[in-house]
Amino acid sequence: MNTEQTKSNNSALYTLITVFFFWGFIGASNGVFIPFCKAKFGLDQFQSQLIDFAFYGAYYIGALLLFIFSSLAKKDILNAWGFKKGIVNGLLVSTFGALLMILAVSQGSYLFILGALFIVALGFSLQQTSAQPFAASLGEPHTASNRLNLAGGINSLGTTIGPIVVSFALFGVISGVSIEEFAQKENSLDSMRILYVFVGGLFLLAAALFYFSKKLPSGKSDSTFEPASKAMKTLIAITVILVAIFAYIFSRYEDSEFITRFIENKEKDYLGLGLTVATLLVVIIGLLFANTTAQKNSEGWGAMKYPQLVLGMLALFTYVGVEVTIGSNLGSLLESDAFGKIAGPALAPYMSMYWGSLMIGRWAGAISVFNPSSQLKKILLIVIPYVAFGVVLSANAISGQDITPLYGYAFVILFQIAGFFLGKDHPSRTLMIFGLMGMTAMLIGLFTTGTIAIYAFMSGGLFLSIMWPSIFSLAIAGLGKYTSQGSAFLVMMILGGGIIPPLQGKISDIIGIHDSYFIPVLCFAFIAFYGWKVIGILEKQGIGHEIEVGGGH
Repeated sequence: MNTEQTKSNNSALYTLITVFFFWGFIGASNGVFIPFCKAKFGLDQFQSQLIDFAFYGAYYIGALLLFIFSSLAKKDILNAWGFKKGIVNGLLVSTFGALLMILAVSQGSYLFILGALFIVALGFSLQQTSAQPFAASLGEPHTASNRLNLAGGINSLGTTIGPIVVSFALFGVISGVSIEEFAQKENSLDSMRILYVFVGGLFLLAAALFYFSKKLPSGKSDSTFEPASKAMKTLIAITVILVAIFAYIFSRYEDSEFITRFIENKEKDYLGLGLTVATLLVVIIGLLFANTTAQKNSEGWGAMKYPQLVLGMLALFTYVGVEVTIGSNLGSLLESDAFGKIAGPALAPYMSMYWGSLMIGRWAGAISVFNPSSQLKKILLIVIPYVAFGVVLSANAISGQDITPLYGYAFVILFQIAGFFLGKDHPSRTLMIFGLMGMTAMLIGLFTTGTIAIYAFMSGGLFLSIMWPSIFSLAIAGLGKYTSQGSAFLVMMILGGGIIPPLQGKISDIIGIHDSYFIPVLCFAFIAFYGWKVIGILEKQGIGHEIEVGGGH
């Protein structure tokens, strides 16, 4: 690769990582936006979590539509476009979504806001499916993991800054503001309109940079499209059932008797809970059915015949779901009496530290790809997490937030460092250890209150930090010609972020926000189970599976 091409590709990479930043920025900022919308529009906890349903559901729908259209055309549409064009198209869709968000907040319509977020995330789905292989193609194959880890680190920086910026946009630097009082102000959404003018402009600028950079490669791969008609039909069936269930759940909110009984009078909506649980079971049963059937006769099932993939899809579904649900319900948890009624701009440091915890772990997880000596690596595994911790504290301090409640969190980071030493860069081993640590942290949070509980729930981010690459690498191990298809199926499982948070929201409406955090306990337990189970699956297939753990997605 000549010097000029290298510079051109580096320029492309720097532009590309801004896209990774957007995903993190918008996704994590939902944690501040959700409690605001709950107060602004008079929502229950389930309704407020529909922000996540719209946002992460769009990832699933986008990836599924791409798979369906490719199956019908009998070719990989994204590969035919080229990854560069896929990113440009995705950015334009997100720009359109940002314009819709400007209109939505101007009209003050919650349904319109959900629709706009869906369109923004639909663009993200196309970008995500394109950007990771595109980043890998911008240089020599043996340095691909370095580029992906750089992009993952920038994604985590976006998740750290997002809550701070959105909190500042909504509340300014007002201290002690009541979120309920502020939300009822007529102009309380004006600043969100200004923010999305800025965000939409950045989307458009990034699209222009990619489109007009003529020296950039189109980013096409040599892989052939593998049809999987039965897998496609199963995924469509799952989608139709999910849409039908959620459509009925939403329709109940238009019934005045339902609103009076279950929202105004605070009666317990057990039917709504049952329906929400059913959406989870549809995904689990549907995928397990696919794998069981495919193992008897693999024709038409494609990658779904591999148990490591299907269980990995469920693990990734669970990972995204628990990552999002901890953060998205954290605002309501901190506003409760048992947690000191922390509200408004005071929420931002806690939200930022939760998402920043993912950055702390991902920066530490990226150390191995630079091949440091054994002794230097041990030192860096201790130093880098605290450097990242300092970045999170500094970002909050610069924005005018009180960071003194976060100082003690430095002690919690020691447990993550211990997890890295115990994991020894083995994905399955690391998943088991971090899954068990996350489960323990959630149990501590469940049975305590105050600072200890807050630290315990925030530490979920530390233990989730390296799960995406660990699950991903284990799930596609041994797939051969089905690797590309398996990767597409895994991206669809971002759907977990749209199913699990509303489920916890509905449970919260019945048993309370604090007790509803038993959901993350179960999620971490399943991820730990996958880390244990996949070892036997891969050994049975004779696959060498201990791939080094990388940084975030």
